[in-house]
Amino acid sequence: MMRMIGLAAALALIPGGAWAQSCAWQPAWASAQMVPGGDNRLAPGALDDASLRQVARVSTGGQRVRVRISNAFGTKPLDVRGASIARPVRNDGHAVKAASLMPLRFAGEPGTRVPAGADWLSDPVPMPLAAFDDVAVTLHVAGEPGEQTSHPGSRATSWLAKGDATAATTLTDAQATEHWFLLSGIEVEACPARGAVVVLGDSITDGRGSTTNGNDRWTDALARRLQGDPRTRGMSVLNQGIGGNNILVDGLGPSAMARLDRDVLALPRVTDLIVLEGVNDLGGLSRTEGATPADHRAMLHRLTAAFSQMIERAHAHGIRIHGATIMPFGASDYYHATPEVEATRRAINAWIRTPGRFDSVIDMDRATADPARPDRLDKRYDVGDGLHTSPAGFRRMAEAVAIEALAAPVAGRITGP
Repeated sequence: MMRMIGLAAALALIPGGAWAQSCAWQPAWASAQMVPGGDNRLAPGALDDASLRQVARVSTGGQRVRVRISNAFGTKPLDVRGASIARPVRNDGHAVKAASLMPLRFAGEPGTRVPAGADWLSDPVPMPLAAFDDVAVTLHVAGEPGEQTSHPGSRATSWLAKGDATAATTLTDAQATEHWFLLSGIEVEACPARGAVVVLGDSITDGRGSTTNGNDRWTDALARRLQGDPRTRGMSVLNQGIGGNNILVDGLGPSAMARLDRDVLALPRVTDLIVLEGVNDLGGLSRTEGATPADHRAMLHRLTAAFSQMIERAHAHGIRIHGATIMPFGASDYYHATPEVEATRRAINAWIRTPGRFDSVIDMDRATADPARPDRLDKRYDVGDGLHTSPAGFRRMAEAVAIEALAAPVAGRITGP
């Protein structure tokens, strides 16, 4: 036993040893995946011998980069024939800078086959990135893997072209689409790696109300705050919001409970999880005819039990978890915040605010509510539908996050590569 302790102590002193590494992979951008429906889908055959060029903005930097390809909802393997990464030409559509364009490889090969239901990391390439740099990833695929894997609410323009465009600086006859497909993450090798904040949310987090290609979601504003504070500089913010997301049941995408493992716990170097969910669960109840007091009590119990599950599972992985209160929606025409629904929302928020549950509380309710009518969004922050916030509201939400809650080292966190 003493010999093993001595060996561990010696390894800790070796530069580059497992316990002494200051550089590690951490996610710099992420996108929650789902099966797209309706107009969010690509047309049948659109991915046959096709290239997707997609632009993402990283929230922290590093010296090397690798990308994560997702076939999470495919029913057949995804054949990737080639891939590349480059710096896009700003405000010039699908063009990329020729000097920055480089191929991505997979175990040294130009392509790979991603099994159905799986994600796949590329080999790393040297590409120094700073926080808020844009990168363009181009994937050349053989065809649709049975079912599409996508993030419909990209609020960013992607481009689809026929053939292999991985080495092209501009695309020929490219079709624009306001969605991401098959791309779930970008990771950087950061020195030192400061950790990542994942935000698990619905359309409010996904960016409904933000501007296309404007990067003005509330998570973008939070990332700017973190990079501007020396206590949190280098931490990344990962937006894992899905429009229409519920905690308890699948909706437009998998429920928050169903995707917790893939979208949060499976990612490297996650130190903090922010949960802003529940408005769609309550909203669904508000649209249920004849909902009884027992239904409201059951909703309160099931949502708070789900939060408790998230807390336990996050802590088991050494991740702090911060609870965001559910924002008001009393002016929504789609959801009907009856007095009973509003009372349930307030009861859930009271549970979230109770000390000893979440590691910290982010009071989005109080930050965005109309002081005169606290069951409604403040009109200064309302995008106009009584449910979603405007870019001004997103800035207000980001300001509600206490930086000190994210700045302290995570007790017991395993800091491997």
